[in-house]
Amino acid sequence: MTLVTLGPAGTFSHGLAARLDPDVRLVPSIAAVFSAVAAGEGDGLVPLENSEAGSVGATLVGLADHPVSITGECTIPIRHHLAARDAGGGHRCVYAHPQTAEQCSRRLEALALPLVPTASNAASAIAARDDPSGAALVSDELATLYDLAVLERDCQNSDANETRFIRISRAPAAWPAPCRASLLLDPLEDRPGLLFALLAPFAARGLNLTRIESRPSRRGLGRYVFYVDGDCGTGWDDAVAELGRLCTVKDLGRYGRLEP
Repeated sequence: MTLVTLGPAGTFSHGLAARLDPDVRLVPSIAAVFSAVAAGEGDGLVPLENSEAGSVGATLVGLADHPVSITGECTIPIRHHLAARDAGGGHRCVYAHPQTAEQCSRRLEALALPLVPTASNAASAIAARDDPSGAALVSDELATLYDLAVLERDCQNSDANETRFIRISRAPAAWPAPCRASLLLDPLEDRPGLLFALLAPFAARGLNLTRIESRPSRRGLGRYVFYVDGDCGTGWDDAVAELGRLCTVKDLGRYGRLEP
């Protein structure tokens, strides 16, 4: 099956997708990945969260808006390097994807050069290739692919920088417990103790939640939805059924680790 992911060629998404599936199709945005999967054009691979920059907003929006399920996850180390067409220096700007810029914020602050946002790390590399006065934050693969000289290595804030990717499909996966599970909770009301009430069904059954994040519901200020990841085991279905009496629950899938 075709695996749709973020391009152009050389992105971290593309590199991981190529190791997971021989049939990879590149699209220009994360939103386009979700649209392709919802239309039945293949599975998708998208970044969900980074250890430095946090969650990827476009992926969370896609999970909320499209009829897709998470069917697998994979975490990979992320290294960003400063590269340019001209190794001689004197560059007047740095091209970087916003997530990459956040992961390399300390080095960018020290460089004190204007930051030019791009749609992907590959787009950064292409911009630096076409602009002799510009540098870019890119991977080794992109530097090689677009014939850029690496000026500084490992510009990321942390040596432990890593990104979690998820595979999405139209149909849910049949992963047996124990596995990971994800939910989107949309409360029916706003009241004191609401968050406690949403977490209590898991605590009462000894179920470990590995991530919970609030996001705007897009229905006005003060209205939020909650993304929840947890270890799916005995009692998970009962907890979800109890939650259904408190809020609208979207089951985002049960899944295990992908092996590239």
